[in-house]
Amino acid sequence: MVNPLLKAPEGPPSDVEEIKERSNYLRGTLKEVMLEPLSAGIPDDDNRLMKHHGSYLQDDRDLRNERQKQKLEPAYQFMLRVRLPGGVATPNQWLVMDELAERNGNGTLKLTTRQTFQMHGILKWNMKNTIQDIHKSLLDTIAACGDVNRNVLCTSNPYQSEIHLEVYEWAKQLSNYLLPRTRAYHEVWLDEEKVAGTPEMDEVEPMYGPLYLPRKFKIGIAVPPTNDIDVFSQDLGFIAVVEEGRLAGFNVAIGGGMGSSHGDKETYPQLAKIIGFCTPDKIQELAEKVITIQRDYGNRSVRKNARFKYTVDRLGLETVIEELENRLGWRLEEAKPFYFKSNNDRYGWVKGIQGKWHLTLFIQNGRVADLNGYKLKTALREIAAIHTGEFRITANQNVIIANVTSHKKKKINELLEQYGLTDGSQHSALRRSSMACVALPTCGLAMAEAERYLPVLLDKIEEIVDKNSLRDKEITIRMTGCPNGCARPGLGEIAFMGKAPGKYNMYLGAAFDGSRLNKMYRENIGEEDILSELQVLLSRYAKERHDGEHFGDYVIRAEIIKATTDGTNFHD
Repeated sequence: MVNPLLKAPEGPPSDVEEIKERSNYLRGTLKEVMLEPLSAGIPDDDNRLMKHHGSYLQDDRDLRNERQKQKLEPAYQFMLRVRLPGGVATPNQWLVMDELAERNGNGTLKLTTRQTFQMHGILKWNMKNTIQDIHKSLLDTIAACGDVNRNVLCTSNPYQSEIHLEVYEWAKQLSNYLLPRTRAYHEVWLDEEKVAGTPEMDEVEPMYGPLYLPRKFKIGIAVPPTNDIDVFSQDLGFIAVVEEGRLAGFNVAIGGGMGSSHGDKETYPQLAKIIGFCTPDKIQELAEKVITIQRDYGNRSVRKNARFKYTVDRLGLETVIEELENRLGWRLEEAKPFYFKSNNDRYGWVKGIQGKWHLTLFIQNGRVADLNGYKLKTALREIAAIHTGEFRITANQNVIIANVTSHKKKKINELLEQYGLTDGSQHSALRRSSMACVALPTCGLAMAEAERYLPVLLDKIEEIVDKNSLRDKEITIRMTGCPNGCARPGLGEIAFMGKAPGKYNMYLGAAFDGSRLNKMYRENIGEEDILSELQVLLSRYAKERHDGEHFGDYVIRAEIIKATTDGTNFHD
């Protein structure tokens, strides 16, 4: 018997649904418009489809007004994002991305909060050869954006045990298994010829269907005690359970997501809820069935309410679990105990399994560039040229130079010293625990600065930190230019969300291990008020905190922020 609660919201399809419907499985007119010489931009319909190919059309907002005065079109450029499950890249792939950023991009790389490379500043006429060069390095950009499953995250640090290697393999398998099956990407960018005589109607997407998902879908796998991927922020999260030294399986969590809209109570960040346990061999099937539930019952009329968290809330968690188990044909086991300690990275050199070394470097806001005499990009290029292990991009926008032999460690240390690269130990622990989205000038959604401003703000916050002897105290701090949540601001012990130029909503009280959302503390404030508030808060924390007490826990204990009963509500 069909559960009467199982139905999608009523209403006409959104414009994006109509674009996907007439796109011929994500082809649209991309092949033709990318050759159009009269504009550096592309039509909006094709731009919506570009996301599924791993790219967004943007323009340089720093130049927007001046170009408008000169009656010129915006300074259009493309952002291109790579699919890189678990964030693992070979030294050769790092060198390819470095060279492409220099030749076709803005000269920098962005390490994202989803453990991958992102390039900005690519002109339309360079897009095809850029994607082809990425393909030659055995990488791709398929499904790095768009209404599909995106880059699969997994805990970065490989030194703790063989379990991490096993989990990484599951992340890769999941990523490949959940890819769209359309050949549009290969035809548009890689010059694959469509098989002669094949009717258009014969092409199918066995899992996604012709309309794909109502919105993006995110999966992450965490290996306790590290929650560096913020597993509860994912649409679908897997938490590794280790028993007697082997991977027994995964606790399953569904319905997380960070995005919201200012002033709209129908939108909100939410933590995923644990619904049970399954063995490793079942996670592909489980992920597929969860995705098909979202495919069938997600909101295709109102995109701001189309993420899976809203589907879960509308249908009810128990209804979703029942439907999932019906589709699977088996029941989830009871969730098993686990423990998270932190959602930050562990910096510096660490010796791991098989006698290999791993170095985690602090990359401020994930920007790999040669700036202000700090030749980070050049140094990492030279390290990649001699490195025989791999690079692991973390979900906190840092990089691990992983699987280094003792012989190579000496040579890498020489390069680190030559270029002054560090693990960030000269900075406060607060800065090393910081993260920001790109925001201005390239993101069209940004209402305020983030990546360019957070380091400046941190310079001033560090003065307060030093004054209160908190320099070595880790406090997770995050900033975004809008409420879409790309830097997972809802899980910052201190967070700032852009509201207007120079103005932010300020949030406090998330858990250091990523298990509790923060709540709004002050609305629409600028730098002066931010520093004034933190002067008082950090001073109180320094004097009143208990041994080992994290800042997020303190502000709740001190009733500066009142905890919610279930940790899921962002706003009062």
